[in-house]
Amino acid sequence: MDLGGSDVSLRPVFAILELSSLVEAFTHPVGLLFVAFQVWMLVDAIRRDETWWAVWLGLSIIFFFIITPLLYFFLVYRQEGPAGGRGMRGFELPGAGERRRIKELEGRIHHLDKARDHLDLADIYFSQGKLAKAEASYRASLERDASDLDTVAHLGQCLLRQNRPGEARPLLEQVIAADPRHDYGHTLMALAEAQTALGDKDSAFQAWQRVLANHGYARAKVQYAELLIERGDKPGARRELAEVIQDDQHAPKFQRQREKVWVNRAKSLLGRV
Repeated sequence: MDLGGSDVSLRPVFAILELSSLVEAFTHPVGLLFVAFQVWMLVDAIRRDETWWAVWLGLSIIFFFIITPLLYFFLVYRQEGPAGGRGMRGFELPGAGERRRIKELEGRIHHLDKARDHLDLADIYFSQGKLAKAEASYRASLERDASDLDTVAHLGQCLLRQNRPGEARPLLEQVIAADPRHDYGHTLMALAEAQTALGDKDSAFQAWQRVLANHGYARAKVQYAELLIERGDKPGARRELAEVIQDDQHAPKFQRQREKVWVNRAKSLLGRV
């Protein structure tokens, strides 16, 4: 088939359509690229728990359907990004960012050098899992406003995610003393995790109870259940874990994606209790 100079961009597509057998498709250089693309989309669907998409993508590899992975790419992957893409899934802070927002904040910091801009930039870095950069920006914010509870709390969480619970705990305790419900319970959850990491599980147990008195976070229920198991209260642990799994079935899609790490942990624990 003579495509002509103006149709060069369509050559890969026509090359695939001209292949006379599946053997040719899987051995042709262009065919191999499509297979790699199909496998990429299949792995993403499996990680995202998109069961039906995973089935159809698996079939698309076997029978070399081109349209299915393309549909998945545009309808799911391009809309939501890669499965598990954020570095701190399960530990989100308010705020998320892209390059444009980072550039905007860097410009504001250069010209105005305000504590809030340093905090916003730090939260973006935290969301991306760039914890060293986040810590530096949190500390820069505190240098300009040492009294801001959000900055103190988020720095504490950042240190905790860097496996430095001893440094995180006093910061988190400082915030909880001033505002027990800070960040809708997220600061108290971080404190409970710091206490657990430091071996103070009695204090952590009480902190989880305080969180769950006001919120139903999967993150809290799963870690509370783990402490219940350690205390020998397996029926109580099963109730908490079963609630996590049941709540997930009725949660909106964005929440299911955000709490997937905790739901999977609940399923794993429930299978062993």
